[in-house]
Amino acid sequence: MHQPRIPQPDEVDQLLRNAELRDELERYYDESISRVNIQHATLAQENEFLGCMLAWEQAPVLPIYRWFEPELRPPRPESLDDRNLHKILGDVIRKLFSQHIVLDFTDHLSDRELYTLIYRDILPAREKKVEWPTNYLHWDCTGSTVDPEVWLKYYASEEERLDWSDTYGQPVPPVEPLPYPRNLPCEPE
Repeated sequence: MHQPRIPQPDEVDQLLRNAELRDELERYYDESISRVNIQHATLAQENEFLGCMLAWEQAPVLPIYRWFEPELRPPRPESLDDRNLHKILGDVIRKLFSQHIVLDFTDHLSDRELYTLIYRDILPAREKKVEWPTNYLHWDCTGSTVDPEVWLKYYASEEERLDWSDTYGQPVPPVEPLPYPRNLPCEPE
């Protein structure tokens, strides 16, 4: 005689959480949600994914400087000498990382250029503030969407450089060493 399998307490909790998440997500349902294939995920993985989706849907869109309490309003770049700028830059980078903001591809920028980029472009940028422990906002500091030369010169692998050249039919700039190597905080692996 076959005995039915009795669900473990954790499984019951996971099933209840799954139903709760799906109920909450119902009002956001559209074709993009229906295209997600989570058939091969465990219930815990599915719940993690659904929870992250719900956090995304409910996240407010705010200028990044307003993600902080008090607001992150560092001094204007031109008001700082190089020594103070370096110290404040380190503090601002740590604060950005405390809100899960990771700065990618910064080693071609001087401290002043990076600080100016943060002050002028990153802090006023309106982004979704997603409150989820594994969510990180990556900021590409190459500006590669406008001009890929910086990325090609400093960061692209040889394969990426060849692919880019084949795709656009243009020569790539020569590889150059990174002028300002940094060890910035990054997303845990």
